[in-house]
Amino acid sequence: SMGEQYGPLLVAKRKLALPELAEATIAVPGTLTTAYLALRLCLGGGFQHVVVPFDRIADAVVQGQYEGRRVDAGLLIHEGQLTYAQQGLYPLLDAGQWWHEQTGLPLPLGVNAIRRDLGPATIEGLHRLLLESIRYALEHRVEALAYAMGFSRGLEHAEADRFVQMYVNRWTLDLGPAGRKAIAELLDRGYAAGVIPHRVEPEFVAD
Repeated sequence: SMGEQYGPLLVAKRKLALPELAEATIAVPGTLTTAYLALRLCLGGGFQHVVVPFDRIADAVVQGQYEGRRVDAGLLIHEGQLTYAQQGLYPLLDAGQWWHEQTGLPLPLGVNAIRRDLGPATIEGLHRLLLESIRYALEHRVEALAYAMGFSRGLEHAEADRFVQMYVNRWTLDLGPAGRKAIAELLDRGYAAGVIPHRVEPEFVAD
């Protein structure tokens, strides 16, 4: 999935200027997530973080703490990007928008990876099955959305439909040159910033 001028959203109970975040503790959904990497690239290393399950971050920001640790702001992924205002939270930074301003590219958010040692035949077979499944869902949108609602964690139908449109789209079927460039650029910048310990050169399964 790609965020085209949108992505992980940094929120707080009050409006904060970005320089204030240097003294803040930010709830993040994990340190091995694209969301955390994008935030590090945007803000640098000048903030404290606490890892919180992604579906509890908004509540941690509202409560101002998580398991006894202070929480000043939170980095929202998944449905929280659409529902934060209902909890009285303010948006501070959209990582996808920031990334687009910096690079002109979409922000890579989720990807399927496969082990090379499975061999070309297995890799191609799984690639084909994934494409067929995604195409079927896009071509049978009503049926697919009805199924997805079972995993929507309280979203209204219209919100779920919007969320699916954001992250299941043309990029899901075909990254194209821009999508591949975006992934390589993100990995290169992560390595240069010291967030990723080793240089990574991604290989892509041919469409």
